[in-house]
Amino acid sequence: MPFKIVRNDITKVKADVIVNAANPNPICASGTDLAIYEAAGKEKLLAERANIGKIARGDIAVTGAYSLNAKYIIHTVGPVWTDGLHHEFEILEHCYRKSLQKALELKCESIAFPLISTGVYGFPKDKALQIAVSVFSQFLTENEMEIILVVFDKRSFQLSGQIVGDIDSYIDANYVREIHRKEYPLRSRRSTHVKELAEEDFNEEMLQREEDNYPLEEMTDTGMTELLMPLENISLEDQLANIGVSFHDKLFELIDEAHLDNKDVWKRANLDRKHFSKIQCDQNYHPKKKTVMALCIALQLDLEQSRDLLARADWAFSPSSKVDLIVQKAIIDKQYDIMQLNVTLFKYTNEILGV
Repeated sequence: MPFKIVRNDITKVKADVIVNAANPNPICASGTDLAIYEAAGKEKLLAERANIGKIARGDIAVTGAYSLNAKYIIHTVGPVWTDGLHHEFEILEHCYRKSLQKALELKCESIAFPLISTGVYGFPKDKALQIAVSVFSQFLTENEMEIILVVFDKRSFQLSGQIVGDIDSYIDANYVREIHRKEYPLRSRRSTHVKELAEEDFNEEMLQREEDNYPLEEMTDTGMTELLMPLENISLEDQLANIGVSFHDKLFELIDEAHLDNKDVWKRANLDRKHFSKIQCDQNYHPKKKTVMALCIALQLDLEQSRDLLARADWAFSPSSKVDLIVQKAIIDKQYDIMQLNVTLFKYTNEILGV
């Protein structure tokens, strides 16, 4: 099952397990901890929690979920941030790993986490997010479970400044470039020194990557005509008799070429096993665009291959879609980790691939 990121109140999320960022002592303090107690039924939950006693940092305990839309609550106590040199990272990893392992033992199919320790305990949100995603990714390579990361508001979801700046530059450059393309048709653009224009308005590194992948100056009028009318001298009957390979056939051809089994693919694409089975069994299945993009990432396709697979499903990358631009940048940079990509997508668009 896949990984999701949602912006919601964790007490409103439906899952077999709700993870509580708990106080080490059997009390409900504030933040997520207090919200879960109040939503579950404070008196009953406190009574069960009192029987458990103190929980060590990095450890877990299980109680009933009472009025929550869940089967269990896993209480885990995260680290208090000092400086990163007092085992904070190790303790936080234990919180996530032990919670997942316990959910597995309880035969649960879904689990919802908050960003543990990022409230009053002061753990930096970007670092906590990377730890969570890393643990989830490792767990899902070996196990099947729906993992839901719940962030309460936009401020709770942060990326490092370096990642944000890089993506911002790429998106901004592509938006401005698209406006320029609309204002200057291809014929005019061929006589324009794109590099000179770009150096004034764009991030130089982003421009160079784009020029490598979108060689505008090499696109002749004849080349464009061939792209638009590749079969103008062939009869319709002949064209239909020689129709291209379908999305379904091309997908499984690519899977064979990559020497991957189907399980590898649907896990790497963050797809549900049942969803992938439907794609496999139905040769006429028409996937959503984000499903195809997720499969492109799973198969580690280059930009040309990705465009081809999208086209076979009647889709194309849009220069005015932030989702499409971020996915293209990941492909250009050969960043094929679907979990990390989804973190970035959620930051900028509230959307993710797969699922």
